[in-house]
Amino acid sequence: MPGRRGVDDGIAESALRLLRTRGPQSVTVEAVTADSGIAKTTIYRRHRDRRDMLSAALSRLVSPEPLSPQADTAERLRWLIKNAIAAIDDGIGFGGFASLLTEDDPDFSSVFRRILVDQRAQLVRVIDECRADGTMRADIDAETLIDAIVGAHIAERARTGRVETDWAERLFAMFWPAVHA
Repeated sequence: MPGRRGVDDGIAESALRLLRTRGPQSVTVEAVTADSGIAKTTIYRRHRDRRDMLSAALSRLVSPEPLSPQADTAERLRWLIKNAIAAIDDGIGFGGFASLLTEDDPDFSSVFRRILVDQRAQLVRVIDECRADGTMRADIDAETLIDAIVGAHIAERARTGRVETDWAERLFAMFWPAVHA
């Protein structure tokens, strides 16, 4: 029998899998039970309701991987691209993103937007450091750059139904001349 940590991981992984593939309204205690094999009573011992369960699962998504302090400007921009889209690819998936846009699950939207603020703050901090040390143009608006990266990612998926493996490098090539100091 898995320990508490294994059960908590199983609940979160199942909730995120359902979110990514079918959207937040599919994340119910019953669906997580069916997907994970974890008893409903066990889930309710850990989470008071669906919102609490979804919030706990989403809270695992907030931290981008650390950026090396020795990273040059090109590495910083590649890191930024990778981590700006991670909230969708490795986070809520396109099912969750679609729901966020349509506001069809206000509980989910509220929880995820709160988490997104923390994640974006880390990305903005890296852009601010680049502007401060002169490796990125001083007039770059951090929020707009992040939105442009995420928007391009979403547009690529909408246009082709997938995101090609070279997409991030193509995006880097497009943004590099615009942001490099």
